[in-house]
Amino acid sequence: MSNIKNAIITDATITNDDHGCLSAWLTLDYGDCGVQGFGGYNLYIPRKNTKSQANYAGHFIWRVMEVADVTKWHNLINKTIRVESDLSKINKIGHITKDIWFDPALEFSELRNET
Repeated sequence: MSNIKNAIITDATITNDDHGCLSAWLTLDYGDCGVQGFGGYNLYIPRKNTKSQANYAGHFIWRVMEVADVTKWHNLINKTIRVESDLSKINKIGHITKDIWFDPALEFSELRNET
């Protein structure tokens, strides 16, 4: 069962310190029930690899910024977005008033099929 609620982005991090890959995280504050992270996807593996990778990093960063309606990553802080989750997992995030949603699992699957 999906649950949609509003959340404020309290932190936005791009990091390469977890398992040797590039990833990005949003820390989301729901106000009444603590915080939750969104992200952690393997966006890029910096290894010499003959197989090309889809541009997961660019796609993730672009779509998060589009959903939050910002043009700079650091402006994500204090933006309000919608979150759709099942129990403890965030499935997708959405613009607070427009019908714009980002579902990384679905969109990354589509990117894999294009390469």
